Amino acid sequence: MNILGIDIGGSAVKGAPVDTRTGKLLAERLRIETPGKVSPQRMGEIVASIAEHFRWRGRIGAGFPGVVQGSTIRTSANLHEKFVDCDLGAIIEKATRRRARIINDADAAGVAEMRFGAGRGQKGAVLMLTLGTGVGSALFWRGVLQPNTEMGHLPIRGKSAEKFIAASARRIRDLSWKEWGAELGDYVRILEKILWPELIIIGGGVSDKHRKFFKYMKTRAPLVPAEFFNDAGIVGAALAGTGKV
Repeated sequence: MNILGIDIGGSAVKGAPVDTRTGKLLAERLRIETPGKVSPQRMGEIVASIAEHFRWRGRIGAGFPGVVQGSTIRTSANLHEKFVDCDLGAIIEKATRRRARIINDADAAGVAEMRFGAGRGQKGAVLMLTLGTGVGSALFWRGVLQPNTEMGHLPIRGKSAEKFIAASARRIRDLSWKEWGAELGDYVRILEKILWPELIIIGGGVSDKHRKFFKYMKTRAPLVPAEFFNDAGIVGAALAGTGKV
């Protein structure tokens, strides 16, 4: 089944049709910048424009950076506050006139990596972290997703951890890769004490630069980059669109 995968982020929305049997993108992804905090209705229009770009007539799966219950958004740390308690699935379906399913964006990325990427075949606890505008996390046990494991908001120095260790925070704080990698490693070791993962997968836009900071992280569990790099969210959202995630 081919599904249009949509990855909603804090600074852009990306989408592409995906072959859910293989995890392969069927066309070059389309990226639409969102420099301001767009409303849910505007987000529906953006998703509709991506669907129109691909002349899409099938199902849609969308990943959102917040807690998702059913197709309703419960938290929105880096996007418009009007997303909280809105039915994003209904908004996208109205805008596109296509069936849509919603999933947490880090959960989506993790699903892609567990099915086709760095986590395939892993039977123990696997932690997926996505580093971008914020920090997303997904936890799997014996290949089964534990939804909405939002570890990016653990408090550090009285603020959400993502304010210090997101990829965007590295740029804002003007940290070197060594400085940021060391702080990121401190954060991950806290997660290791709580969750005891046997594998840690790092995704998000910064994952293709993993050689610049992995060596400074010093984790107990093996640390690997997402095989899909920044496309994991698109692939996982498409898999969610099948209704089998």
